[in-house]
Order: sequence, then C-alpha cells, then structure tokens
Amino acid sequence: MKNNMVIRKNDTVQVIKGKDKGKTGKVLKVVSEKNSVIVEKLNFITEFIRRDQSKNVQGGIMEKEAPIHVSNVQLYCTDCGRGVRVRLTKLDDGTKVRVCSKCDITIEKQ
Repeated sequence: MKNNMVIRKNDTVQVIKGKDKGKTGKVLKVVSEKNSVIVEKLNFITEFIRRDQSKNVQGGIMEKEAPIHVSNVQLYCTDCGRGVRVRLTKLDDGTKVRVCSKCDITIEKQ
C-alpha cells in the first residue's frame, strides 16, 4: 500500500465528522497502516485496566485518545481559521510543499 497521507505528526488538524466535530488539536501519532491519526485531547475512550501484582499495575478506569480516520480530519490553516484541503506543489529547487487550497499559503510543520 502506498502512503499518500498529507497529515503528519505535530500538524494542527480540525475534526470534520463525529462526536468531536469542529474541534482542533495537534496530531500525536500517525498510524499509516490503518490510515488514521491520534489527536491530542480528542476522541477519548474509556479503558478498563486489570490489576496485576506481578507487573505492579494497580488497575482501574483510564481515559485515552483513540485513533480517528484521516478522512474525518482536515489540516488547519491559521490564515483561513478553519480546516482546508491541501495541494502538494513542487518548488523550483525540487522540494514538495503543502499549500492551502483557499489562500495559497504554504503550510509548514510547527
């Protein structure tokens, strides 16, 4: 499978579908095998952890971020102030950059 994901780690994205629609956050991890991303402080799930004395784990209820499919998030453009589609453009020196489709400004990783 070819990896054509436009979203990378540390990008700011906006959720466009689901229970967290309209919220923005930073990408913590990209799971390219499942075409999904884990966004900071979004899409929480409850995980029940068993107590295990051999591993010195106390157990209990824990909340953690779950992956969101890439089709449900858009890259956030700070100039437009919303999630936008992105074009890949090749510069004169041969490097590829991501460009906002609305305002034609390059989007770099922070």
